[in-house]
Amino acid sequence: MSRNRTYSFIVLIAILVAAAGGLWLYRSLHAHAGGQAGGKAAGSGADAASSTAGPQGGGGARGPGPGGAGGTVTVAVDTARLADVPVYLTALGTVAANYTVTVTSRVDGQLQQVFFTEGQRVKKGQLLAQIDPRAYQATLAQYQGALAQNQAQLNGARLTLERYRRLYEKDSLAKQDLDTQTATVGQYEGAVQSDWAQIASARLNVDYTRIVSPIDGYVGLRLTDPGNMVHASDTTGIVTVTQTDPIAVTFSVPQANIDVLVPRVRQGQALPAEALDQLSGAALATGSLKYISNEIDTSTGTIKLKALFANPNEKLFPNQSVNVKLRTDVLHDAVVVPSAAVQLGSDGSFVYVVGADDKVVRRAVTVGPTLGDRSAISAGVKNGERVVTRGIDHLRDGSKVQVEKAATANAASGAQADSASAGKAATDSTGGTSGTSGGLR
Repeated sequence: MSRNRTYSFIVLIAILVAAAGGLWLYRSLHAHAGGQAGGKAAGSGADAASSTAGPQGGGGARGPGPGGAGGTVTVAVDTARLADVPVYLTALGTVAANYTVTVTSRVDGQLQQVFFTEGQRVKKGQLLAQIDPRAYQATLAQYQGALAQNQAQLNGARLTLERYRRLYEKDSLAKQDLDTQTATVGQYEGAVQSDWAQIASARLNVDYTRIVSPIDGYVGLRLTDPGNMVHASDTTGIVTVTQTDPIAVTFSVPQANIDVLVPRVRQGQALPAEALDQLSGAALATGSLKYISNEIDTSTGTIKLKALFANPNEKLFPNQSVNVKLRTDVLHDAVVVPSAAVQLGSDGSFVYVVGADDKVVRRAVTVGPTLGDRSAISAGVKNGERVVTRGIDHLRDGSKVQVEKAATANAASGAQADSASAGKAATDSTGGTSGTSGGLR
């Protein structure tokens, strides 16, 4: 058994040595063939280079740089213009009802009936509920009876006083009796006045048994059902009425804006405001800023504002979250350029201005508010100057440029010349329209 194991081991070693030798021979032959092929390819490349260089022995001609021959970069440009640019403040706002009233009873009694449907729109003065008025009507009748009694006593006292005065003038009555009767008349006059006051109070209580809406708006859910006793001291109330047209939106802005907002609000200026949907950005309602808080929130460094919006279509709902855009000013005749022309570098914002020699100058600018796809430039660009809007990545200060507009015009001229023989259809195919944003000059 040991001899067989030794023999098998020797055979395995021999097979491994033969395999290693065959692999080495294969790699050697393959490397030799590749070297010969590379030498031939190098020789062919050298011959091609010699024939290209020509008798002078110089290098081949270099191709043009990025953007065109001679290092010219093809770019798109637009012209700086004048426009009236509004200045806006944006903030997150919360819709709130302009008025919210909890309707409560002003007298004690049993709630007999309600005359509204939950969620119904009601008018100011509309009857909402009725409290049992019988106890208050009885009190009113009692005071009216007391008034009649006291009025009768007052009339009798006045007649007696007139007789006493005539008797006193004839020295037939003592002065004391006359004074006593005069005081009696005054007493009854006071009683009559008290009766009238009690009657007015009783009538008012009877009126209070009819609960009416204090404002125009929508009623909420009923808070007390008919049959329950209600009291003037109750805080729960019978129903809540909210006014949603007009409707308010409260929002906060940083305290740095106080210098702009406070003088305008104190002078009664109505700063235009717009409520926008948070998801789509669509305008929901337009209104104006009405109120500003009298203090700054020290925890946030903001001041709270309140704007009122007309809401006839009920697009705004209490406690809804919206974006508020408040216009605080308008920059008249401001220089505007396409926002695509404004670039941000390590040293701030800049644009490339194309000069009369078709060379660009990198110029630092101060950027103001935006107007659509254009940005106001408060410093750095003048009206009428051309700025680069596309192809900026290949530019450096002083780069030579070729404007796409000029190239397109040349192409259009050539197409129009060809169309003279081809017919009117070819002419139409080269036509186009262009427009500018509103407000630009």
